[in-house]
Order: sequence, then C-alpha cells, then structure tokens
Amino acid sequence: MEGPLTAEPETGGRLHGSRCADCAVATYPAGAACPRCGGPAEPVVLSGTGTLWTWTVQRYAPKSPPYVPPAAGFTPFTVGYVELPEGVRVLATLDIPPEDAEIGMPMTLTAGTGVPRGHRSVV
Repeated sequence: MEGPLTAEPETGGRLHGSRCADCAVATYPAGAACPRCGGPAEPVVLSGTGTLWTWTVQRYAPKSPPYVPPAAGFTPFTVGYVELPEGVRVLATLDIPPEDAEIGMPMTLTAGTGVPRGHRSVV
C-alpha cells in the first residue's frame, strides 16, 4: 500500500510530507492543501532527524482491529513526538527503552508500513 506513511526506496525510508506553496508551512502526513491557509501544497521528503519533543509509554494493548496482538502477547512500548527541522512534530514508535528516553535527545525517524519508527541518533 503506497501512501504518506509508506517509504519509497528512492527516499531511503524518509517520511513524505508536504509544503504549502503560499505560506511555506510543512505538514505530515502529506496533504493536497495547507491546513493553515488553504493554499496548494507540494509533496516534499522530510528530514530524517529531529529531537524528541515528548514521550510516554503505551501500557495497554490498542483496540483490535486494526491491532493484531503478537503470539507472545502485548508488551508495553515507548511512543513520542519527534520535532523535525521543518517544524513538524511526528508521532512515532520509539525503539528505545523508557528509561533511556529524554526530551530534547536527537532522534532519527524512518518510515515503513504503519507508524514511523524513532531511533536514537548518534551525535
């Protein structure tokens, strides 16, 4: 399934967003119109790095469907918003343990199927 949450090989797993042709606001996921001014938006590939803006731990299994619990059962996981240089905050599943999460830490985002993944950036 292709769409704004799906990586394309030529972008190296980067997120697809859009930028308004009139006011230059960037958005994620991509949209045809600007949410601020209503002007036309053009597709852009967003930065792959940013900073952790906030985070929490998902301690309860999401509703099913669409969530399909793994055979071993639900395991709590860390989620957070990563702020990109374009000013966009992206919700991502964080591939770090909660005790290592720190607001302001550098993060790398990758796209795939479903929700983007956040990884600790090496500074």
